[in-house]
Amino acid sequence: MSEQSGKKWYVVRAISGKEKKVKEYLESEINRLNLQDFISQILIPTEKVFQIRKGKKISKERNYFPGYVLVEAELTGEIPHIIKNVPDVLNFLGTKGSPEPIRESEVKRILGKVDELAEMGEEVNIPFIVGESVTVIDGPFNSFSGIIEDINHEKKKLKVMVKIFGRKTPLELGFMQVEKE
Repeated sequence: MSEQSGKKWYVVRAISGKEKKVKEYLESEINRLNLQDFISQILIPTEKVFQIRKGKKISKERNYFPGYVLVEAELTGEIPHIIKNVPDVLNFLGTKGSPEPIRESEVKRILGKVDELAEMGEEVNIPFIVGESVTVIDGPFNSFSGIIEDINHEKKKLKVMVKIFGRKTPLELGFMQVEKE
């Protein structure tokens, strides 16, 4: 991994939300200046998350460490200067901005976490809370309003109490069948 020719993993602080731009710019600088021998990998740990908006399931990538980019490099000569001068890069993580490599155990943990997140697939971000008012948007009880009584995370179901013919009736509905009022 990082044993070849003195390369170590460093953490570069970037403006939050600009990590992809930093990675793209670093990759273009590596190609332009032919630095493949000094900088081998640039990594932004991300995880895939599902969000439910307006009854639709939306897949989104979220940074696992917002504001940080991992770089495997051999910091000799002008390499640290080139990395620091990339737009949207704040500095290296370390004491007083001087680059300090992260421990090998930490690298393995982070890379293991990245693999785990990729294998895990997609996590559903549940935008509902117990006691919240919702409207049924799918199924035979379409357009009925109710209150969330319980959330079953494993089955991705909600127990919603709705009034049908003047009586409170519990319904078990999927996350995609309701929306917030």
